[in-house]
Formats: sequence, structure tokens, C-alpha cells
Amino acid sequence: MIKKILIVAAHPDDEALGCFGTVAKLIKEGYEAYTLILGEGKTSRDDEREVENKKDELEVLNTEIQKANDVIGIKKVFIESFPDNRFDSVDLLNIVKVISKIKDEIKPDIIFTHYEKDLNIDHQITYKAVITATRPMQNECVKEIYSFEILSSTEWNYPLSFSPNTFFDISDTIDLKIKAMNEYASELCEYPHPRSIEGIELSAKYHGMRVGKKYVEAFKSVRVLK
Repeated sequence: MIKKILIVAAHPDDEALGCFGTVAKLIKEGYEAYTLILGEGKTSRDDEREVENKKDELEVLNTEIQKANDVIGIKKVFIESFPDNRFDSVDLLNIVKVISKIKDEIKPDIIFTHYEKDLNIDHQITYKAVITATRPMQNECVKEIYSFEILSSTEWNYPLSFSPNTFFDISDTIDLKIKAMNEYASELCEYPHPRSIEGIELSAKYHGMRVGKKYVEAFKSVRVLK
């Protein structure tokens, strides 16, 4: 039976930043992978959400989402429209229901999602909603949950508490991760901003150096049932 992966990300590009090197590696090994993006992205950057140019930008971003996910072979992308950087204005149950619906549809064995103590409030709530939607009941399909870091959110919180204990060697798939991120042209920043191509490479090298590999993605294991 093919094992399935679900990435649950708050915003467009979080999935690529957080775990695309690892998921690309697992897809090559025969896994089937899906992405769920909960937030609409971008709209917190203006005072008014419902303006014409924002609609145009969101159309561009939705195109980028699909192209980036296609790079590594994601089977399907689910896109919701919870308000950017305003997940705390939404009932948690509404977010849990969305995750539960997608989870019940694809029945993933593994979920990759955000770290519970990221600076970004949407990341925190996404983590909490995932944990709520995957409570370890007798017939729960999800057997493994891993939290990833997001450059310019995880490391910007204080005190820094992300302490990874699971490492995936992505030396053979770092190029796919970078190619996918390049599809997010509207989201990339210039170095030394962490959310830059150079920042992504340096982060992977740093984690690789910690475990004797060239390029690595690091995760905090939340639950693993073998």
C-alpha cells in the first residue's frame, strides 16, 4: 500500500520552505503527497483586503502555488482562504474542520506542519488545529507528525526554542526545493533576508553540518507511532 503525506501549511510558500526537500525525497521513494494551504496570503500587507489589485495578486499567487507544488510532484493542492495573519479571528473549530475533511479524504500516514512556537500567529494556530484534528483515537490514520521551521518566523521568535530531533538528508533534492521556491517569485526576498535562496541554502547547510551531511531539513517529531 502506498504511504501518503499531507503538508498542512498556513500560507503559500510555507510548504516549500518547511519541507519540500524531504517530501521530494519521499515522493522519489514512492510516497504520494498532498498540500493543504489554509490562508490566502498577502492580504495582511494592506489596510483593505477587498481591493482589485489584491485580487490580481492573489491570482498570481495561486498560479505560483500550483507551479511550485508541481515541481516536486505533489499530487493535489487544496487551497483555503482563511484571512492572512488573522487566524486568531476565526473559530479554531472552523480550521480543525477543514483539516479533518482533507485528512478524511486522503487518509495520510504522515503530516508535516508548523512549529507550535513560531512568531507568526497563523503558524501557531495551524499547529494547534492539526493536533486537534489528529487526536490519537483508535482508528486515526495519521501515524507520524513532524513540525518544520519557517525561515523568518521560527528563528525570529524569542526565546528561540526550536530544537529539532529528526533530520532528513536532502542532498539529492535541494535543487528541487530551490526550483520550487523560485516559482514563488512574489514571495522571495533578497539576501540577507532569511526567506531568500541564499538563506534556504545556508539553513540546509547548517543543519547538514550538525549531522554530517551536505544539505538537511530539520524537524521536531511531534508523534510517531510504529
